[in-house]
Amino acid sequence: MFEPRTPRYQWGQKVKTLTELRNDGGYPDVPEDAVLAAEGATGEIVQVGMHTDSNTPIYIVEFTERLVVGCLEEEIEPV
Repeated sequence: MFEPRTPRYQWGQKVKTLTELRNDGGYPDVPEDAVLAAEGATGEIVQVGMHTDSNTPIYIVEFTERLVVGCLEEEIEPV
């Protein structure tokens, strides 16, 4: 068993995307591979979770009132 990795970012933190975020199938009403958030889009972390099998922090980022996307650390940076 391994120690849970400490997330780099915190709930409530403003971030921007470092790359386009595309639909990986998690948004059924949006075509697969459609751009959900463009590179440079800003949002706020509304939840921090952990993918336990890979020990990877997952950041739930709200970009607009109706767009909330799970992001990896390498996809976002603080504003």
